[in-house]
Amino acid sequence: MFPRIVINKEKYRHNVNTIQSLASQHGLSTMAVTKSFCASKPLIDVLKEERVDYIADSRIKNLNKFSTNIPKVLLRLVSLYDVDKAVNSVDISLNSEIKVIRALNEAAKKYKRQHGIILMLDIGDLREGVYYKQELYDIISEILSMDNIVLKGLGTNLTCYGGIIPREKTLKKLIDIVYAVEKDFSINIELVSGGNSSHLHLLNKDIHIDRINNLRIGEAMVMGRETAFGEQIEGLYDDVFTLEVDIIEYRKKPSIPDGDVGMDAFGKKPHFEDLGVINRAILAVGQQDVDFRELKPMDNNIRLMGSSSDHIIAAIMQYPEQYKVGDVLKFKLTYGSLLALMTSEYVEKYYVETI
Repeated sequence: MFPRIVINKEKYRHNVNTIQSLASQHGLSTMAVTKSFCASKPLIDVLKEERVDYIADSRIKNLNKFSTNIPKVLLRLVSLYDVDKAVNSVDISLNSEIKVIRALNEAAKKYKRQHGIILMLDIGDLREGVYYKQELYDIISEILSMDNIVLKGLGTNLTCYGGIIPREKTLKKLIDIVYAVEKDFSINIELVSGGNSSHLHLLNKDIHIDRINNLRIGEAMVMGRETAFGEQIEGLYDDVFTLEVDIIEYRKKPSIPDGDVGMDAFGKKPHFEDLGVINRAILAVGQQDVDFRELKPMDNNIRLMGSSSDHIIAAIMQYPEQYKVGDVLKFKLTYGSLLALMTSEYVEKYYVETI
């Protein structure tokens, strides 16, 4: 029964609808990103019911878990060894390497399919994409000559690696390329995918970047925050997911180990703060499931001290009598802890449907 993530479907539905409405007001379609919850069926059902524009994930395995008439989008650049899976599993994939796009074309031809791609442009964050200062036209020209590849759009990614904040001057690099490509190739770029949850800070200020018509949104839907500055978005829930874990030992012990300190279970030499004798709770979840530093106790009286592979050590700073073995502690999550916990098969997933 424990540890478990409690997942509130209706709070997720509310966040999805609120973001879709905000995007729609600015003429933007939305790709709902499902990787943080591993495309779990109850939440996929919410996305189907709410008729999101696209369902997107970084893993083909997740996208293969469900069937839908909503277009599926593969977000992580396609591996050269997964081109057959990609053309048989998704409608659109993000790409930047012409060698892979050629292989996708051959695979699509083999299976008598048309495969859509969004060609990614790197405008400064230095993650994926053709670097904006390098020659792009040869790649686009070859793509347009392919029989089984459809250039669905151009896109970019910001914040995820280099931390570059989406601002008008940065996104202008993308827009200039879009206009130039459309003019020089006499084509219309259907999708201009301008980024992820970090872009929402612009919409909240009623700033719309001309020509961008799509966003890929994951964290804002599940955590209720934009990711440029990490600020909570007004009207969204930050507790769609909460962790519940039980106390399996509760004792007074020193805060400093007794003896010569060597390496811990992960090969690192730990450091300890001397708090004297403290009331220590051992929790039934550990580093194999989540990094304890990514958990936010809902009781401010709890301080997380460290972890082993199977346990987290928590100090009860005041009022120790309020806890005992078998009690359940609750935590809010960061995006990183959500990814880890949802991936762990040792953590139960428990769904509720009332706000």
